[in-house]
Amino acid sequence: MSILAYDLGAGSGRAIIGRLTDNRIVTQEIHRFTNQPVKVGDRLHWDILRLYHEIQQGLIIAKQEHMLPESIGIDSWAVDYGLIGRHGELLGNPYHYRDWHTHGVMEKVQDHLSKRAIFEATGIQFLSFNTIYQLAALRQSDSPLLSEAERFLMIPDLLRYFMTGEMINEFTNATTTQLFNVRQGDWDRKLLSSIGIPASWFHKPVQPGSSAGRIRSSLMVDLGIPAIPVTAVAEHDTASAVVAVPALSGSFAYLSCGTWSLMGTEVKQPIIHEQAMKWNFTNEGGAYGTYRLLKNIMGLWIFQELKREAEREGHHYSFEQWIHHAQQAPAFAALIDPDDVLFLHAGDMCSRIRQYCRQTGQQPPDTYGALTRCIFESLALKYRYVLELNEQLSDQTFEGLHMVGGGIQNKLLCQWSANAIGRPVWAGPAEGSAIGNLAVQWIAQGTFKDMQEARTVIRDSFPIEIYEPEQVQAWEEAYGQFLRLITVSTQ
Repeated sequence: MSILAYDLGAGSGRAIIGRLTDNRIVTQEIHRFTNQPVKVGDRLHWDILRLYHEIQQGLIIAKQEHMLPESIGIDSWAVDYGLIGRHGELLGNPYHYRDWHTHGVMEKVQDHLSKRAIFEATGIQFLSFNTIYQLAALRQSDSPLLSEAERFLMIPDLLRYFMTGEMINEFTNATTTQLFNVRQGDWDRKLLSSIGIPASWFHKPVQPGSSAGRIRSSLMVDLGIPAIPVTAVAEHDTASAVVAVPALSGSFAYLSCGTWSLMGTEVKQPIIHEQAMKWNFTNEGGAYGTYRLLKNIMGLWIFQELKREAEREGHHYSFEQWIHHAQQAPAFAALIDPDDVLFLHAGDMCSRIRQYCRQTGQQPPDTYGALTRCIFESLALKYRYVLELNEQLSDQTFEGLHMVGGGIQNKLLCQWSANAIGRPVWAGPAEGSAIGNLAVQWIAQGTFKDMQEARTVIRDSFPIEIYEPEQVQAWEEAYGQFLRLITVSTQ
């Protein structure tokens, strides 16, 4: 029996078939595609119809390869959305979270709604691109969409709607909007009213593993496929990745490593108090009665932008060459706070890193190798910083760190992360979000009895690479340098 997971990241998407053989998970990537935003004028949008086209291509390939699935699930990044009109049509092109339309909006919202009130209701960290501020930006600009919209769907909800005709909101992604009240377990009508958005757009989210309809008849005819059931999985990709963490105990720290790095732990109840708000931690919904106490870290985005910039300048290095250049550069010559607002938007990362270094009294890196080393060392040190804050908030001590996601293919970053935290790093599986997506579908079918059984099978099915800490004293000294740096940069 095959099932199909669509895992959409901020830079690429993939369709992965999963099977169980001798109680081991076997996966096969049948389709991979880029996910490039489109800039129109000064606005940045997702190419949502292209993504839906690629989803259809995945089904076509599955049919051609005689692997039509018995169930389908979709996960993606958070916060972005589409609006549906009275006739069931998509209104406009979904904004990309890195678009500038939310610039200054968070501060305006907080002029009449306190940070404390928002955090106590939602438990979600304050990021300028959160859905609450995207929707507030629509109201502040008096967008014509406001008078036409009738339903709000997040990206995986929207793509699932295209497939099935069913408009359903899902829990894990809904919590990331900063509009979901974790105490009430539903959308917060007071918050919606405060930004001038109708509560009628929002239906109570379903839990991961819920049935979300079947392939609609028009798609069945177009592709020549049966009415395949579709499952609402843990649709925030990080929530799916956490399902796939191959932990043997209930107390563990994870890092979902990709364009973003998301570091946290699994808790049964949201941790909502003054310190969590001060440190800008978040309590996102997880699968099966859990929450994800975590913090967003800028992740490999900075390196990805640096690489794109180098290629525009005619420097086409292989990934191995980038790593080699980084290893040849001097250690700890310059460090950055990856989460500085300088690095949020697309653009000239080379200049921005140098600007940050000048502002913090450091010698700016002058080669691509030095810039790359600066990024990777800074990420590893930021991981330690966030890990230690998480331990304080959750009142736990973690033996090591589980790293999942595509970023673990960067073995240098994995090793430097172990060095920085002074504890083992357990890396794998790389396709964590897709595997967690598959696991939720199997749990929904009764193949696995619960998430712990799924994690045990995942641990037995995929290689886990262990990185032990090295050069501990040098990294300890660098961490002191990093702490002084981020104190200076935030003043």
